[in-house]
Amino acid sequence: MSLKLIFDPALSAEELRGFTRTIAEIEWLLLILVLLYQVVLTPDEEVASALAMAMFFFAAFVLSFHYTNFYRKETHWKLTIETGMMILFITWALAYTGGAESPLHNLYILVVIASALTLGKIVTLVEVGLIVACTIWLQYPRDPRDLFSLPYATILLAQVTPLLLVAYITTMLSADIRRAYGHVKLQAETDELTGVLNMRAFSAMAERVAHQAERYARPFSVLMIDSDSLKEVNDAHGHEAGNRLLRLAVECTQRQLRQTDLIARYGGDEFVVLLPETPCSGAAGVAERIRKAIETTPLVTREKQVNATVSIGIAGYPNHGVDFESVLEKADHAMYASKSGGKNRVTLFSA
Repeated sequence: MSLKLIFDPALSAEELRGFTRTIAEIEWLLLILVLLYQVVLTPDEEVASALAMAMFFFAAFVLSFHYTNFYRKETHWKLTIETGMMILFITWALAYTGGAESPLHNLYILVVIASALTLGKIVTLVEVGLIVACTIWLQYPRDPRDLFSLPYATILLAQVTPLLLVAYITTMLSADIRRAYGHVKLQAETDELTGVLNMRAFSAMAERVAHQAERYARPFSVLMIDSDSLKEVNDAHGHEAGNRLLRLAVECTQRQLRQTDLIARYGGDEFVVLLPETPCSGAAGVAERIRKAIETTPLVTREKQVNATVSIGIAGYPNHGVDFESVLEKADHAMYASKSGGKNRVTLFSA
């Protein structure tokens, strides 16, 4: 089973780092609450020793996971191990402070909330089941037959129902918040008309590609694509037909790109494509396929089919610039050279 199926919803690396800090704070809160119980209620020596040992081992675990680079990369499995250790620590404390009747029993709610926020429904359900098993163990009756009695089942249900409700409500809220966040992020990073990246998001990604190219001495190329036909289509068939023409150009372009390639709407009827790990010789072949795909895919309007073309300019790193901005500028110059040279052509930048 894939991680995406086990851990639902999947979290980005940035979200994982944020939730890791939150879980660390919950772990320290658990330690403080158990310590407060020990100081204020002053249990007998045996109980005090057991709680002190539990706090020592749990604190050592937290320190090793968060402050000694025991895990250098934040993962779902790391969060799962941590929440599991939180359950073990709480159960250890409950075993010496009154079992399921202990005032510390509600600490399980913190684990359920942490799991529901970070690990999704499946893992949260498994951990709630583990908590139920721990609760049964803490108040295991002298006569095993009492496990199936109505009074015992009623008491157990009263103890675990709040945990189930918290798990359900928190997972639902977490999923709703993540969907809303994803929708807002999508709107902020994509062009509304064509669905490709906007220049703000594209520039951030392109800068990372450029830094990697510089660091590892690898090439990249930029294509600047401009529609030759948008004005004529708008004048003859209306702006809706012009919008459809832009979407058609994007579809034709995307079919010629790899998953690692980036495309964004530069503005108006211009698009920019970034081809990582691609020298200008390879970019020229991609650009020609894009030009031909658009030329041979007519736009269907109410009146007739309209043939459209594009002019494309190419520039690459390190031949035409030392950074992304300079390469982008050279590709723009090459695109205007295609325009002035008769349109519907591909031009490689040349000084």
